[in-house]
Amino acid sequence: MSSIYQHFRPEEKEFIDQVLEWKREVEERYAPKLTDFLDPREQEIIRSLIGAQGETAVSFFGGTAEAERKRALIYPDYFIPEESDFSVVLFEIHYPEKFVSLSHPHVLGSLMGLGLRRGKFGDIILSQNRVQFFAAQEIDNYIELHLTQVGKINVTLSKQPFHKVAAKQEDWKEMSCTVSSLRLDAVISAFTNQSRQKAQTWVRSGLVKVNWKQIENPAFECAEGDVLSVRGAGRAKLLRLEGKTKKEKWRISLGILK
Repeated sequence: MSSIYQHFRPEEKEFIDQVLEWKREVEERYAPKLTDFLDPREQEIIRSLIGAQGETAVSFFGGTAEAERKRALIYPDYFIPEESDFSVVLFEIHYPEKFVSLSHPHVLGSLMGLGLRRGKFGDIILSQNRVQFFAAQEIDNYIELHLTQVGKINVTLSKQPFHKVAAKQEDWKEMSCTVSSLRLDAVISAFTNQSRQKAQTWVRSGLVKVNWKQIENPAFECAEGDVLSVRGAGRAKLLRLEGKTKKEKWRISLGILK
């Protein structure tokens, strides 16, 4: 079993154990298992542990093919999954958009304030004045009943078919830079154009996530493919490690989302 763990980071062990338990459950019961919404790193871990061969397979769906957070369906090889098997619903939030605006933190905070786990909600989409979010179908009635405010703003909800999902507005750009090391504080300093000390403060204050998990250690070692986010300062993906300079600094390529 240790040979499985060596391919992942130590902090991912608990989730790996959970995935292996789901796999065992599907094999024993010979019936599908539906998970909560998972972030892309969790999806990647499941994909690598379940694989395409063997008695079980896995598919993902989060409302659209482009969704970031998706539910996983782990199933026996006889099963052919359909969209409805993922039990995902799309809500649109109606609010007085002429007078106020809603932000992602406002919406997420209000959803979490209902006492539900983050895994019960998928992507939150803000597109011009439209605000939508995906949720697990098993809690849709609870959400409709209790989500009457976002922050201090009165809102109403309506369910929408998936073809009415709003287009995500994201502006990524690629940049190349040189960093003294692959430490988290060094990479954050590079993509935010702030000092290393400022980056360390952000990390220690709990404002930084790597692969959607909060990391409070500035010396955390980043790896190719990692997604880093700093609350209020944007998000970046470590696209490529392009080798070292003569002075032993790393040349890296980052995708930046502002």
